[in-house]
Amino acid sequence: MQDKDFVAYEYATKTVKAKDQTRVTDLYESFGWEVTALTPTLLDSVTLSLKRDRKIRHRQELNKCERQAEALLETIGRQKDATTMGAKIFSYLFGIFAALVLGGGMCLVMLIENSVPALVGGIAVGLIGIALCGVNYFIYKKMAEKKTRKLLPVIDENEEKLANLLEKGNDLLRADLI
Repeated sequence: MQDKDFVAYEYATKTVKAKDQTRVTDLYESFGWEVTALTPTLLDSVTLSLKRDRKIRHRQELNKCERQAEALLETIGRQKDATTMGAKIFSYLFGIFAALVLGGGMCLVMLIENSVPALVGGIAVGLIGIALCGVNYFIYKKMAEKKTRKLLPVIDENEEKLANLLEKGNDLLRADLI
């Protein structure tokens, strides 16, 4: 009978957004994980199946760095979401208001019959509502841009911390090979 080198693996699965698949794959590979399968899910996500040698050296340190990197990646994602969250909420509310103004103009025209001032006033109010709907996008872009400029240095700092953690994990893996 042949002697085989037996390797015990530990396994994990992670479900991530499809747009973050490459980034998360790089993260786990930096800590000794190997992607064995990618399974798309229904809601624009991907499930990564991972495995890693159970007897990997520096396992505790790698696990510690891995948890820190996961936390940083989550923080970066929340910060990126925060760049547009306030602008989205304002835009939704402002859009509702603009639609109500437009609807008010329509009601004024349709409910008061045989009145030229009501017709002209309703058309004017409706045009104001349309203008408010049109300007809503530009207000959103300006607010999101302002918040992005404010948060970009913090995001960049966290990206740098994440890169350093990934390098540290990769260095720990390479220390095994030397």
